[in-house]
Amino acid sequence: MLDVNEYFDGCVKSVAFQGAEGSVTSGVMLAGKYTFGTSQNELMKVVYGELIVRFADSDSWQSFPAGSEFSVPANSSFDVDAPVNSVYLCFYS
Repeated sequence: MLDVNEYFDGCVKSVAFQGAEGSVTSGVMLAGKYTFGTSQNELMKVVYGELIVRFADSDSWQSFPAGSEFSVPANSSFDVDAPVNSVYLCFYS
């Protein structure tokens, strides 16, 4: 079964499914700035574009271009500045 999610007035959309090792989402993020909260550990893989991220425990921003990945712990948050339309995969554990 697929679940379609929409956030930030339709600027972020994802399709969620259950993979062999847990939940996975494949999403598209239009250029913009967003704050996400986490309830599970998340591994984000940037497939296309770039995500510039500030983690909850940091004041600095880090760039994650296509082909890179980052992790965010459960019960946290992170800020994203997407300078261009971007595509990501997110693995939950």
